[in-house]
Amino acid sequence: MTAPGAARDPVEVLTFGCRLNTYESEGMRALATAAGHDRTIVVNTCAVTAEAERQARQAIRRAARDNPGTPIIVTGCAAQIAPDRWSTLPGVTRVIGNAEKLKPESWALDAPPAPVSDIMAATETAAHLVTEFAGRARAFVQVQQGCDHRCTFCVIPYGRGPSRSVPVGAIVEQVRTLVAHGYREVVLTGVDITSYGPDLPGTPTLGQMIRRLLALVPELPRLRLSSLDPVEIDPDLWRLIEAEPRLMPHLHLSLQHGADLILKRMKRRHLRADALAVARRARAARPDIAFGADLIAGFPTETEAAFAETLDLVAAMELTFLHVFPYSERPGTPAARMPQLPVPLRRERAARLRAAGQASAARFYGTRLEAARSGGEEAVLFEREDRGHTAHFAPLRLVGGSAAPGELRLVRVTGADAEGLLAEVAPRMGQS
Repeated sequence: MTAPGAARDPVEVLTFGCRLNTYESEGMRALATAAGHDRTIVVNTCAVTAEAERQARQAIRRAARDNPGTPIIVTGCAAQIAPDRWSTLPGVTRVIGNAEKLKPESWALDAPPAPVSDIMAATETAAHLVTEFAGRARAFVQVQQGCDHRCTFCVIPYGRGPSRSVPVGAIVEQVRTLVAHGYREVVLTGVDITSYGPDLPGTPTLGQMIRRLLALVPELPRLRLSSLDPVEIDPDLWRLIEAEPRLMPHLHLSLQHGADLILKRMKRRHLRADALAVARRARAARPDIAFGADLIAGFPTETEAAFAETLDLVAAMELTFLHVFPYSERPGTPAARMPQLPVPLRRERAARLRAAGQASAARFYGTRLEAARSGGEEAVLFEREDRGHTAHFAPLRLVGGSAAPGELRLVRVTGADAEGLLAEVAPRMGQS
């Protein structure tokens, strides 16, 4: 496993956006290194917001300035959607499309420049066997790619194409290999992972795939899931949430908003009542479960009353770990043609949502401190010697003792602050 602070790889990858991009970045690093690239910079872009694109362009200009003559290869969703816009940036020698970026032939040193193919015509995933995640204690595994839905604010289907699933056998092989390489936690990721399976023989659901994975890789200690659509959690996944201790008690939900009118204008598949029902059912199955959520502030036509419904949803669902985005117009989407709110108002509402999330997180940290006072301990996966995350994905900092990056240790929670839990190390797992 590559530890934080390890020597720089000859292929430097700058990653923007989601966990799926993180997985793909490591695949591209391995492919480019195997092809013989030396001192090459790869920029894996994101198109979710205008800010994500701005940051990627800024990083490219900085890389070109600081590394004159070093080839810069650009890929990712933003590059897929508008390749010409990225190919003219300083230092950029090539743009590789999303359908090509995990194919070995795309990284050959003598590969000719090729047009970015139409991702909407894609029929296969481009999953790659990734065994190292530089500087990370947990590993990511792609189980699904693309999206068949058309939320009015989103351009990701145009960057990722239709939904395609990775066969169960390939997922099992990758997870087994990662565990053999020392990873103690795996995150299953994709664009819309609850849409997993209908394109595969036998049409397995996400829950059925996870059940088979855990049965076939019993040596995996911890499994975590990326964003879930709240109305597409299948019966097998509900049973796992209730009864499988290796599936972490932390669900991240793609909610986006708390007002039904805005959800309908977003063309989401759920309403407020659906989100509340998911929280009730999950807590009935697993009372200590924690929730994260994606939320958008300042969507077109959002009134103060509609925004207040999202604020209220944070409290009603006890949403602990929030990913908050001020709405960002994406050219070509239906939402971009709706009446827009002023950008400062979007940012102000996003800040209020983040503050509500921080207050909710503080309440959750209090519950974990109470559990510790009753004799409970937390199993923590450490990213650094003194920092890691609990099973609930609560950030934790050691104030007594230390652990090795990548190690899974029991700790005793002793306090909490604005950044998360405070703890001291307990005896090593498996020791008295």
